[in-house]
Amino acid sequence: MTTEKEHDKLELIATRSFQACDELYRVVDFLNKTLKHKRLIFGLTKDSRKGEMTISVYET
Repeated sequence: MTTEKEHDKLELIATRSFQACDELYRVVDFLNKTLKHKRLIFGLTKDSRKGEMTISVYET
């Protein structure tokens, strides 16, 4: 039996870094809205020092 807390846990599936681009926020938003029913969540982090953005893919 799984508890509610265990059910809310996110599992990191993959990450990929790209050159920083403001449009990536729109892509991640689109993916989250489109693939939510597939139990996938996308995250985006920015590293200003490196000039990179990293997309992370999680499964709920």
